[in-house]
Amino acid sequence: MGMSVGSDSGDDTENSSINTTPLVDVMLVLLIIFLITIPVVTKQVPLTLPTISNEATVTKPENIVIEVTADGKTYWNAQLIRVDGLVPRIEQVAVKVPQPEVHIRADINARYEFVGRVIAACQRGGILKVGFITNPETRDAAERAAAGKEN
Repeated sequence: MGMSVGSDSGDDTENSSINTTPLVDVMLVLLIIFLITIPVVTKQVPLTLPTISNEATVTKPENIVIEVTADGKTYWNAQLIRVDGLVPRIEQVAVKVPQPEVHIRADINARYEFVGRVIAACQRGGILKVGFITNPETRDAAERAAAGKEN
């Protein structure tokens, strides 16, 4: 802080202004210290994050496709099957090595109850990998269908 105590000329006015230069110097030093130390303090777990890409589904002959229609009919590789008979069939194929994947194709208007029964049957049968096959245009079709129902 700068302040005039007195002068030889007899002009005894006080200079009450604050010298901000040392304050700015200290703030710049603190800023530099924080900029250097913050990256050191921040800890991150080293990870390799996955990248997403749309890949076409590879239908292997050992994979099982279960289709559910809007009225609840269930098809095992394009053959009509009762939901009651699904668990024994799944148990037969679940013991194979490597275990086949189950791909579920459900109609857009199928109730969740029908799809849930198929998923529960896969779980009871011991299938480890269940996937859903969708059409990329399904969302647009669903929006158009919903718009058609509203009119």
